Amino acid sequence: MLGLRELKIIDFIKATPGCSSSEIFQNIASEISYATVKRDLYHISNDKLITTKGKGKGTRYYISESYDLLTSIDIDLYYQKEVDERLIKTDFNFSIFDILKRVDIFTVDELTQLTSLQEKFKLNVNQLTEFEYKKELERLAIDLSWKSSQIEGNTYSLLETERLLKDKETAAGKTKEEAIMLLNHKDAIDFIVENPDYLIPLAVSKIEDIHSLLIKELVIDKNLRKRRVGISGTNYRPLDNEFQIIEALNLTCDLVNNRDNVFEKAFLILVLISYIQPFIDGNKRTARIVSNAILMHYLHCPISYRTVDSVDYKKAILLFYEQNNISRFKDIFINQYEFAVKTYF
Repeated sequence: MLGLRELKIIDFIKATPGCSSSEIFQNIASEISYATVKRDLYHISNDKLITTKGKGKGTRYYISESYDLLTSIDIDLYYQKEVDERLIKTDFNFSIFDILKRVDIFTVDELTQLTSLQEKFKLNVNQLTEFEYKKELERLAIDLSWKSSQIEGNTYSLLETERLLKDKETAAGKTKEEAIMLLNHKDAIDFIVENPDYLIPLAVSKIEDIHSLLIKELVIDKNLRKRRVGISGTNYRPLDNEFQIIEALNLTCDLVNNRDNVFEKAFLILVLISYIQPFIDGNKRTARIVSNAILMHYLHCPISYRTVDSVDYKKAILLFYEQNNISRFKDIFINQYEFAVKTYF
């Protein structure tokens, strides 16, 4: 979260694009040194919130095109306003693809953290026997099946989920559909474990295949939707034209396939499938499985999301729907990647 001083600097740059560091110092600094302002500018620039032109004394500062995408938002303050009071982007924003093509999703510090965790994962895995690795992966798969379903309203506990997936023992007082949802998650995870190359390169038809596994035997339409869908808790309206849905999915696949960084690939598909809402139901479930399939293909640690609060997850993704801002969802991704590395392997 930006401090008051950094926010003042950004507000001045917004009001005076092309300003110099000395102009910023003269206008916003009363009790701090010029060196402190320069350090603040360096850190804000590292966070991709501002850009520069020129060198040395000729350096000029501008708000980055990725500012709205990346700037940290106080989510508690944001949701103090009721759904009809929030000023949002109500319609699907196709220009987000052009922005995402040009910007780095993670800061230098965030990538350093993720890369360090990945190195720890590789070291840990190399010390496991094949049997031990499969046991840890099975444990993660159970946790992911449970949490991914819980986010969608499933009421099975983690222990009940374990009994169901291991022993096919259904829980008393639960619906048949809840059990099927969990079993389908496990089948989808098993599929990507057994076929680690299936989704690479990413294609619309392959995303549809994962969705089909997740909604098997549930009363949910297969294939891409051809009618309007609403999302509770927001006035954001997903695309309702099937040809635009296909266009958005193809742009997503191209974006992910052309990205070099594995973490960015996994994060982008996680966010964009949810944003597009290509299916009548099961969109976020599909996004989490496809994202994990990408991580596993590139021998990265999969993510269970076990400790994420379901409400926090929904608030973070709604923030992207309404503001095209990824700050809170990015925090969830990083924190859950760290949890997975430290917990399972």
